[in-house]
Amino acid sequence: MAPLKVLVADDHCLFRQGLISLMKTRADLVRVVGEASSGREALEMTAKLQPDVVLMDINMPDGNGLEATACIHEKFPGVTVVMLTASETENDLYQAIRLGASGYLLKDLDADELFDLLRGVEGKEIIMTRAMGARLLRAVAAPSHGQNGGSLLTQRELEVLKLVARGASNAEIADTLIISINTVKVHLRNILDKLRLDNRTQAAAYALRCGLVTAPAENG
Repeated sequence: MAPLKVLVADDHCLFRQGLISLMKTRADLVRVVGEASSGREALEMTAKLQPDVVLMDINMPDGNGLEATACIHEKFPGVTVVMLTASETENDLYQAIRLGASGYLLKDLDADELFDLLRGVEGKEIIMTRAMGARLLRAVAAPSHGQNGGSLLTQRELEVLKLVARGASNAEIADTLIISINTVKVHLRNILDKLRLDNRTQAAAYALRCGLVTAPAENG
């Protein structure tokens, strides 16, 4: 089996370089073909290098890892994205898998375990420790539609949902919250996924029903 072509995306240079050096000791399994320090750069380098795997951090500037994962999943479905992050929150884990990540690993992972898990990429396995797998099950099983689903949303997602309910377009939401339209789309996708809804009309109705916004008064 040929070594997996890996792109390392992390905004911390010291960690990124250390990981690349570590991977050079396992040239039989992995071959680092590039590195990126932001979400936007990760997307650009994926398009250019066509790696087998992107090891993606979450909190990065210029388009975070979740946004980049969603774009890569849509534009390059043959590329496997595995989150490699310090975030242990179930919300980040849930969002990453929903947006197309094929795995979620923590940065304190043992090196040997990292390499063992990466072997599963060829078999299209979910790249995740048992502990993170258990957290994913808890996140998926969390109550949603009709059961305080709003509690699953982040503060920013709630802000987006309220604006959707008021009839704002993606561009208007982006201007109001000072974020990109692509980020708005990512938030909307997360909202629909978490609340088990199909479209923004249902999302607006949900916000009204749950009292997140009030219905506009009728004239006359």
